[in-house]
Amino acid sequence: MEPRVWHQQYDPGVKPSLVYPQEPVDCCLKNTARQQPHKTALIFGGLAPLLGEQHHTLSYQLLDTLVDRFAAGLQQLGLQKGDRVSLYMPNCPQYVIAYYGVLRAGGVVVPSNPLYVAREIEHQLNDSGARFCVALSMLYHHVRQIRHQTPLEHVIVTNIKEYFPGLLKLLFTLVKEKKDGHRVDLADDADTSWFQDFIHRAPATPHQVEISSDDLATLMYTGGTTGVPKGAELTHRNLMANLVQSAEWLSGAGRLGQDEVMMTALPLIHAYSMTVCMNLSVYKGFTQVLIPNPREFQHLLSAVNIHRPTILPGVPSLYNAINKHPDVVSGKYDIHSINLCLSGAAGLPAEVQEEFQRLTGGRLVEGYGLSECSPVAVGNPLGQGGRIGHIGLPVSDTDCKIVDLDTGTRTLGPNEIGELCIHGPQVMRGYWGKPEEAESVLRRHADGKIWLHTGDVAQMSEDGYFRIVDRQKDVILASGGLNVYPRDIEERLYEHPKVMEAAALGVPVGGDNQRVKVFVVLCEGETATEEELIDWCRDGLAAYKVPKYVEFRDSLPKTMVGKVLRRQLAAEEAEKVAEA
Repeated sequence: MEPRVWHQQYDPGVKPSLVYPQEPVDCCLKNTARQQPHKTALIFGGLAPLLGEQHHTLSYQLLDTLVDRFAAGLQQLGLQKGDRVSLYMPNCPQYVIAYYGVLRAGGVVVPSNPLYVAREIEHQLNDSGARFCVALSMLYHHVRQIRHQTPLEHVIVTNIKEYFPGLLKLLFTLVKEKKDGHRVDLADDADTSWFQDFIHRAPATPHQVEISSDDLATLMYTGGTTGVPKGAELTHRNLMANLVQSAEWLSGAGRLGQDEVMMTALPLIHAYSMTVCMNLSVYKGFTQVLIPNPREFQHLLSAVNIHRPTILPGVPSLYNAINKHPDVVSGKYDIHSINLCLSGAAGLPAEVQEEFQRLTGGRLVEGYGLSECSPVAVGNPLGQGGRIGHIGLPVSDTDCKIVDLDTGTRTLGPNEIGELCIHGPQVMRGYWGKPEEAESVLRRHADGKIWLHTGDVAQMSEDGYFRIVDRQKDVILASGGLNVYPRDIEERLYEHPKVMEAAALGVPVGGDNQRVKVFVVLCEGETATEEELIDWCRDGLAAYKVPKYVEFRDSLPKTMVGKVLRRQLAAEEAEKVAEA
């Protein structure tokens, strides 16, 4: 790769260009299991009443053996190379086993959000054409309801307790299993198996499948840059490139060892967690602590306290919640083991970043990615800490540029605001079954390269640091033709000591002369007035950015990853206007 201005800002030792293994993703597990068979791969469990944290571990050797059996079992059912398999469950060992098992059998993984209801999972199964589904037992009723309207041929059902330690499994069976909907009867359901029965009946080894780097590995469903749910086609080459890029970037911290412990709290159905938590851990031989529900905060903090994770990829809302949790502030939970953190999915407020680093003594930096980029594209250097308020520098072998918002064809210079475009080996090959959608975002430029148009408004500094201004679709159109970017307002509100979370949007929704409205969640036990927060913004923002309205809420709508759903807030506002 030709030298770029941002290469001069890299941490020492981070290479601008890398060599990528030309092998399928599941080989990472096979290689690590061969080199470190007895190393702990997965830690999984939960809190038991009066007993504290109870957990179960799987070694890399055992994990690889289970993956072989799962792959062989799928082939026994008739899975052919390229068949799609839906994984409809939260973070648990069964997800990891099924993910690598599908890839080893020659299939394509379709991560399915465990928050999906029947209508949503039906749409994804039909769109992807999935023939197989692995579902958590408490979610199986959704699949049972719609499976005859889909291409599904076989469903494998798993209970969350299957890899709990003995005592926790017993307590779960007696107290929670039936009450919380985990206990289901499959006796009358044809072509349906329990996960453990499926593995035990499977041959020990799968048939060898020739898989090339250009073969499809995952359909990562996303709203994409146009807001329509679609499957980003990520090949084995895309995923291998991105995990190697991520490993190289982490190495720049100068304090990455072989015995790192990864806290996998982000949902594995998200590209960020898939690559930076799971695939990177397996590639490097790290131990993963799997957290099925990061909103169960006592479990998460207890796991940090006991398992001493060193790496915690997350989102701003997670770090903010840790900062504000009274048991962290009081010192009840020790979080000082956390050494390296990459924040993604949303802008990281400076206040959140600085406080988290103060509490842990570790390094927290902001990065940027999209499902269409497998997902990592840009990050702040972990060694030197980068630049607060910026997403950082393009990672190895990745080109970024800013183009004009009007035509998307003219490359802009430093400090000019336009649309961020990305080119690199991690960029998807297209959208599943939607060639026109793909052509609208994957465009050939005058340099002959295919560039991904992200839909994000950004600018580049003279020394190569990128900053997200906001999403094009979220820009608030103020009077006088001035653009207001929600992140500017949210950053100011996060600086207020009483504010836990904040989101800004323009009202009336869809209007061409909008006023800023903010939605605010206060810290526990705090009170504030609308006037107080407006005055706070007036003291730190230009007059045209100051909110006109403030709405206090107990919580903000979020994705499973923890990203605030501005579009849901906008829909609620539009509904109010329609009803008025």
